[in-house]
Amino acid sequence: MPTGSGTVRPGADRPGTVQPGTVRPGGRTARVRETVLRAAEDVLSAHGFAALDLAEISRLAGVGKTTVYRRWGTPGALAADLLDDMAEQSLPRARTGSAATDLQENARLVVQTLTDPRQGRLFKALIAASLCNDQAAEALHRFYAVRIDEWAGCVTDAVERGELPAGTDPHRVVAAVSAPLYYAFLNTGETLDEAAADRAAAAALAGARAGVLDRRRRNTQPGGGAGSGAGA
Repeated sequence: MPTGSGTVRPGADRPGTVQPGTVRPGGRTARVRETVLRAAEDVLSAHGFAALDLAEISRLAGVGKTTVYRRWGTPGALAADLLDDMAEQSLPRARTGSAATDLQENARLVVQTLTDPRQGRLFKALIAASLCNDQAAEALHRFYAVRIDEWAGCVTDAVERGELPAGTDPHRVVAAVSAPLYYAFLNTGETLDEAAADRAAAAALAGARAGVLDRRRRNTQPGGGAGSGAGA
C-alpha cells in the first residue's frame, strides 16, 4: 500500500509540533522514543486503540506529559510512529535461491506474526487505528510499502534466474502472498498455520508463473477498464 512521497503529515505546519520520525536518533531523544513506543505497544496489544491515552502512556513510560504531548500530540500520531518503528525494525527478506521457498518463508513469517498472541492483537489494534485516523492510515500504508519493497527482491531475483516470466510484477506477487492470510486473520477466522502459509505462497507463485501477476495487468480490469491496482 504505497503512499505518495513528499506529502505533509497532518499538523506539520503547526508551530512547535514535532512530527514522528523527524528527530534524529541517538541519546536521550532515542531512549524516550523507545520507552514510549514500548508502553504504547503494551496498551494497544492489551486494550486496543481506544485505550491509547497520552497521559496514561506518559505515566507507564515514566516520561513527562509535556514531552509526550509535544513529541506526539495525539494517539493517532503515536500509533503512526509505532508503525514507522516496526517498519524500521522488521526482518530482512529470505534469500534461499528459490522463488518457491522465498515466498514460503514470507508467508510463514506473516503467519508467525499474526498468530503471536501479542503481535496479533497489536496488528489488529493498529489496523483499527488506521480506519479512524489519517496519520495511522498513512503509516500503515508506509509499513506495508516497506515490507513489500523488501520482499519484492525475491521475485526480481527469480525473474533474473528464469524461474518467473519477464514482466512479472514483484510487488503484486508479494502482496498476493499475504492477502489471503490477512483476509483469514481479519474476516473469516480461518486457522492460520504453516499449511495455510504454504498454500498462500503456492497460489501466488502459480499466479506469477501463469502471467496473471504481470506489470501490464496492474492497472487494467477485464474488458479494458482502468483499475486502481491492488495492495497488500
